[in-house]
Amino acid sequence: MNPPVTDRLHQILRGFDGPQRLFMGFVGLLVAGGAAAALAQMPALLLPGLLAVGVLVAVVEWRWLYYLLFFLLPFTEEISLFGGLSMDVPSEPLMLALTACVAGTLLLGAGRLPRREWLHPLVVVLGLMLLWTAADSAFSVDTTKSIKYLLAKAWYITPFLLGTLLVVRRPNDTWRFAAFYAVGAGLSVLYVASRHATKGFSFEQINWALHPFFRNHVIYATMLALLVPFAWFALKSTRNVGGRLAWRVALGLLLFGLLTSYTRASIVSLPLAGLFYLAMRLRLVKALLLTVALGTTLAVTYEVSGDNYMELAPNYERTIFNGKNFEKHLEATYKMQDVSGMERVYRWVAAARMIAEKPLVGSGAATFYPEYKRYTLKSFRTYVSDNPEKSTTHNYFLLQLAEQGIPGFLLFVSLIVTTLLLAERLYHRSQQRPEVRRVVLAATLSFVVIVFHLTLNELVEVDKIGPVFFICLALLVRADSWLAEEPVRSEE
Repeated sequence: MNPPVTDRLHQILRGFDGPQRLFMGFVGLLVAGGAAAALAQMPALLLPGLLAVGVLVAVVEWRWLYYLLFFLLPFTEEISLFGGLSMDVPSEPLMLALTACVAGTLLLGAGRLPRREWLHPLVVVLGLMLLWTAADSAFSVDTTKSIKYLLAKAWYITPFLLGTLLVVRRPNDTWRFAAFYAVGAGLSVLYVASRHATKGFSFEQINWALHPFFRNHVIYATMLALLVPFAWFALKSTRNVGGRLAWRVALGLLLFGLLTSYTRASIVSLPLAGLFYLAMRLRLVKALLLTVALGTTLAVTYEVSGDNYMELAPNYERTIFNGKNFEKHLEATYKMQDVSGMERVYRWVAAARMIAEKPLVGSGAATFYPEYKRYTLKSFRTYVSDNPEKSTTHNYFLLQLAEQGIPGFLLFVSLIVTTLLLAERLYHRSQQRPEVRRVVLAATLSFVVIVFHLTLNELVEVDKIGPVFFICLALLVRADSWLAEEPVRSEE
């Protein structure tokens, strides 16, 4: 007697392992959805099957989500949600998905990080920063905002620090992430240039040309500037002719976009990164950091003593924005008559007064706006001080002091100093490992570009810049591990 059909089917299925059964289930769902969509003439019925396949890809090979995110980052757009909330799409949904994938990979043991990397000074300092932010939330003027900030940090650190450590196993893996981001950035430059050209590449129309993918020209230019070191050293690492040509084209597009963005800080950041390279090479990073710390301390001490900072108060009528002439814009900058520069002073004075009131705990993470408005001085007001963009201090170091007090500030400074000193050590240790040295240089110089921008803007939480900030840290942590291991066959 022949066994029932169900028994035979059961015997066949027992011959497949778990992943094969899972794959068959997904295929069956997709086929069923396709058949139902065709019969009912409702394409929407395909969505469950497509979503299931997307989940399968994310679980089995989530690294493609990682690369897809960087390709799409230049084209993210902020959309409004209910209750006054907003979301950057598609970057934030992808970040959340990546956070879940990376966390799942680590928790389920599908991927492991060495103990030395979990205990690396950079990872430890970041952990302490998160702990302080959590503790400081209890003293926040708006606990809800501070908790949201803490959660947002988790979906930056998990995919871009820990995820990068899982993805980048060899030095050459570095250039894959850079390639996806450079391709997306290059396409965005072509898009912006095509619009900007219709206005004669005028300084006045740059923000219009960036719409809708960039909030302002600072974010656009910073994205391009931080990619230049990666493109340069990827070019140096590539052997084949086609690859080198592609990186040359990418580098040319990045520089073209940077120059036509008319963003002073971003253009200056590249020569400054070059100077930092010389400091690394000559083992002068410690002396450079001490000089910057001493100079900053003396300048701040002078300004706050005897109310000397009042000398910086602008002339309201003479503080202007030279939107039609970039040369006059530069002239107004050094004459202290540029409205963007003087608006920064307006915010800095308010931040200083906030710090004086709550030096230990600050106002709480993500609470500077609108809290700072109670601390402003009318003498420093400019005609853009209404701040419809709801921006903050335009100085990330001051922002840490104002929002998270002295402990938060010291932890962030410790992260910067530790990173730059580590970079110098890795540069000299990697003399016999050129493939590692190029990774160290790309990560370090890109990190320097970002840190310089942090003195004039708050960009660590911006989706087009913040991920690379944490990736640079991850690459230096991984380079430290590579150099601690026995040298492997050179990739040269």
